[in-house]
Amino acid sequence: MSHPLVIAYHLVWTVYGSWLPNDPRGSGSRTVRFDPLADLGDIHLGRKRVQPPRREVREFYDHAADLLKHPVLDLDKAARAIVGAALGEVVAAERYTCYACAVMPDHVHLLVRKHRHTAEEMVTTLAAASRAGLVEAGCRDPAHPTWTAGVGWRGFLEHPEDVRRTIGYIERNPLSLRLPVQRWPFVVPYDDWPLHAGHSPNSPYVKRLRAAGRYP
Repeated sequence: MSHPLVIAYHLVWTVYGSWLPNDPRGSGSRTVRFDPLADLGDIHLGRKRVQPPRREVREFYDHAADLLKHPVLDLDKAARAIVGAALGEVVAAERYTCYACAVMPDHVHLLVRKHRHTAEEMVTTLAAASRAGLVEAGCRDPAHPTWTAGVGWRGFLEHPEDVRRTIGYIERNPLSLRLPVQRWPFVVPYDDWPLHAGHSPNSPYVKRLRAAGRYP
């Protein structure tokens, strides 16, 4: 059976040192590349179904902080604003269509419509620009990596229902930390693309959806 075409990417990347490969909650990593961290625990690929207590996670990162090459620096309110502004500049320059964004103290969420750039290219560009913005503003030392190395976590969304569900998840993220709802000028309302009003019922996307039993 053919799978529906990807229509949007859920992009997530984390602050340096905030989600390590052997995090007790699980991670997307298969190896610990920095040997001193290996003794802190084994890798669990993927998020654990049963999550450890917060105390265990806190103790893990207390120990890790003494081993890391750089300090773990969360994004305060001012830094989050700088990151958001830098993301907006990239969205405008690359002509991305962004449906949701949340800049959290230790990670970033973006939901971006499919583009000629891959999800990995998007993360690389967005993370580099936001790091440069923080350095230029004097919020980060140029030698500090700011973000976790790599291209973060990418979710590949295939249906407008998936997009709407993910928009809600991203928008609720700040509320989980009792932070205000975030409104970014580069975020646009989702119009159900590519099942928007007037879409062709015979487009390649619709044909794939129909074959998968998800249309109409």
